[in-house]
Amino acid sequence: MSKQNTIAIVGRPNVGKSTLFNRLVGQRKAIMDNESGVTRDRHYGYGDWIGKNFTVIDTGGYVHNSEDIFEGEINKQVKLAIEEADVVLFMVDADAGVHGLDEEFAHVLRRYIGKKPIYLVANKADTNLRANGVGEFYSLGLGDGEIFAISSANGHGTGELLDAVVSHFEDPGVEEPESEIPRIAVVGRPNVGKSSLVNLLLGEDRSIVTDIAGTTRDSISARYNAFGNEFILVDTAGLRRKAKVSEDVEFYANMRSLRALEESDVCIVMLDASRGIEAQDVNIITLADKNRKGIVILVNKWDLVEDKQTNTAKEFEAKIMEKLAPIAYPPVIFISVLNKQRVHKAIETAIEVYQNKRRKIPTSQLNDVMLKEIEKYGPPAVKGKMIRIKYVTQLPTHNPVFAFFCNLPQYLTPSYTRYLENRMREHFDFKGVPIGIVFRKK
Repeated sequence: MSKQNTIAIVGRPNVGKSTLFNRLVGQRKAIMDNESGVTRDRHYGYGDWIGKNFTVIDTGGYVHNSEDIFEGEINKQVKLAIEEADVVLFMVDADAGVHGLDEEFAHVLRRYIGKKPIYLVANKADTNLRANGVGEFYSLGLGDGEIFAISSANGHGTGELLDAVVSHFEDPGVEEPESEIPRIAVVGRPNVGKSSLVNLLLGEDRSIVTDIAGTTRDSISARYNAFGNEFILVDTAGLRRKAKVSEDVEFYANMRSLRALEESDVCIVMLDASRGIEAQDVNIITLADKNRKGIVILVNKWDLVEDKQTNTAKEFEAKIMEKLAPIAYPPVIFISVLNKQRVHKAIETAIEVYQNKRRKIPTSQLNDVMLKEIEKYGPPAVKGKMIRIKYVTQLPTHNPVFAFFCNLPQYLTPSYTRYLENRMREHFDFKGVPIGIVFRKK
């Protein structure tokens, strides 16, 4: 059975780990910035070299004995990545030379000597002078006898590095899995509990969680299996309004989240029960609807709502639907990630929504049901002309779209289109899924 050969890129902050990660996976997946500490969580991508497929893990910069809440959590993520990896790339900065943080991190890595290959990678070796000066890094006592002088920015030396790395992979590994497996993106405003939900589902601290809004900066993907279904679960950075995005890193985090939304099949949109549905929540759900995504609305922190009565949840849901009108199809689930209440119900519903999105209704069944509904309430006459709908079929599209064939398609009104959609939803399970209705001449 093929396995996933895994490479972890580790080192102190701002040595170019994310630049190398992007080069190895062949796309700009990780955010890069001159500010240190941009990468916080473990970030996964896929690459291949001379017939070997592999997973690459990008990590945040390791800082020893830091009291900063983020740096302490980053260090935990780095250690998890090292444990998971088959090969470790310890990256240093050829321009800056040996740094005190390099020496401290070398102590951490020494316990893995003999357990897994560790390569010392001197990045930013863009000139002969820098490339010839990398020998000073031998003082770190790591690297299996060779230092790879590279420039991850222009690719110099990365081929030789990969030749050495993949020599440890006997198995060709598995190819990038995302294209065939459904993608479920967890989206929402900052600090609504997205990373806490993903960590709870995965059973590990895959994303860093703090009370500080904006902790997650990149979109973090992980394979997940539940209820007999495998899919990609994507944790995203909190989506802020453009006016609130104040720095480059935040701008790119916003862009990554939007891309994760666009590439997903289903969006789990999380709201904060203590704040209700706000304008930015409506914007996110509207964006998912425009992109024809399946939608599940999770109202998190339901445990914080005091004096709950029998109808509290129904009234809360009614307020959500009032603000979302005319979008009325997403299911609403009230959860508490902290208390682990109804969390698995949330993911079960997301899987149902994905299956609804893929549903194909046989043409004979469609006509049996919908022509009767049209007979009960036909389209209103326009300019004395009767509109006759003769036939309906589902189009071979990625999302459910139904074509109604009639004599005068140009005269069908939006209100009658809504009537047909409501009858479709009444008879067929399209919970959580936007459906399209088009009229064709026959």
